[in-house]
Amino acid sequence: MYVVERVARGHRYLYLVESVREGKTVRQRTIKALGRKDALAASGELDRLAASIARHAERSIILSDIDAGRIVARRIGGPLLFGRLWQRLGIDAVLEEVLEGRQFGFAVERAVFVATLHRLFVSGSDRACLDWMESYAIDGSEDLALHHFYRAMAWLGEEIEEKAEGALAPRCVKDVIEEKLFDRRRDLFTDLSLVFMDTTSLSFYGAGGDTLGRRGHSKD
Repeated sequence: MYVVERVARGHRYLYLVESVREGKTVRQRTIKALGRKDALAASGELDRLAASIARHAERSIILSDIDAGRIVARRIGGPLLFGRLWQRLGIDAVLEEVLEGRQFGFAVERAVFVATLHRLFVSGSDRACLDWMESYAIDGSEDLALHHFYRAMAWLGEEIEEKAEGALAPRCVKDVIEEKLFDRRRDLFTDLSLVFMDTTSLSFYGAGGDTLGRRGHSKD
């Protein structure tokens, strides 16, 4: 069944009809004359009729619930794909290992995952990450707040007492995580054929120092 519009005596009328087969032909059979289109629209009867029918249609129910805010549509592709990769690489396990004994009171591993996922899709701040996260269904991210991202990023940058020989900067938690991930994937036949280097240009100024800060050394 469906509604058709017909013109008669200069006015537009709506009819509820159905298609019926008679022999080898199909014709329309009028079930109900609904009335003049302009009168139905002006009285609101047309909208009420459409809403009444829509209440019994599953697709319309879902769409109306989305419009009313009762159902929220979120993307799932990225979190599913990169979530599986995150687990296969063992990043979640390494983070939990390094976090052992720390009492943060929130899911640090989830905060790091969401922040990483955000940087894979769009570059932005932790505050932008919080807004971006609302469009995605990410397991374990429901209770994350902005200050959780700040604390998680601060933890990654925490300096540790151990210092690598010849290092120009103190080692931090991030370095430990990267080394553990490398060890996790390394075997007797590992060939280090590809190395990613951070070539970000940095410059500084000040009163000098014992290494790069000494007079005569490039500061860029």
